[in-house]
Amino acid sequence: MTVSSEYCPPSDPLDVLHHDSQLLVVNKPAGLLSVPGKGAHLADCLISRIQAAFPEALLVHRLDRDTSGVMVFAMTPHAQRHLGLQFEKRMTKKTYVARLVGHLEPRSGTVDLPLIVDWPNRPLQKVCAETGKPAETEWKVVSYGENETRVRLSPKTGRSHQLRVHTLSLGHPILGDPLYASGAAREHSRMMLHSEELRLKHPEGGASHKFRSKAPF
Repeated sequence: MTVSSEYCPPSDPLDVLHHDSQLLVVNKPAGLLSVPGKGAHLADCLISRIQAAFPEALLVHRLDRDTSGVMVFAMTPHAQRHLGLQFEKRMTKKTYVARLVGHLEPRSGTVDLPLIVDWPNRPLQKVCAETGKPAETEWKVVSYGENETRVRLSPKTGRSHQLRVHTLSLGHPILGDPLYASGAAREHSRMMLHSEELRLKHPEGGASHKFRSKAPF
């Protein structure tokens, strides 16, 4: 089984949050791939749009196609190495906003469940105690709505689909998630997951920086 949906990337102009000699920080729109997929129909992506305007920009990390929010790119090979190590050694701090199905309780907690790709159903991921890689997410409830919960999610690791599978494991999938939500919960204009804040150290000098983008939902 392969899960797919027609790719109709948004035509939003680049939303640059910060730009200097080492860093480029943008607000990625939902529905746009971070990097090209397989096939010409999946060539349009954030890195190609960025490199059309900033040819020297280099990839550091990714966000899922259906996730929006803060993404950092390197403007030099040195910055790419420096930032890459920060992500690898978990020195960056990422905060996401999500709207979940149902009322999540308690109001805060941690999910510590190992994840691995679900090969017969890829690109889906699954929890697996035997072969999964360590994955940890902290959550905090922001507010409750009618049969939904707004949360802040802070991943301590960066596994593929981590926030989507961890919230599913709590019994509260992300609204609008085309892969892990079902029924009415899937029928939203977009997936309700947004990278709200990214904290990192600047590759030149090491000063701490915080970049934010308010959730559009």
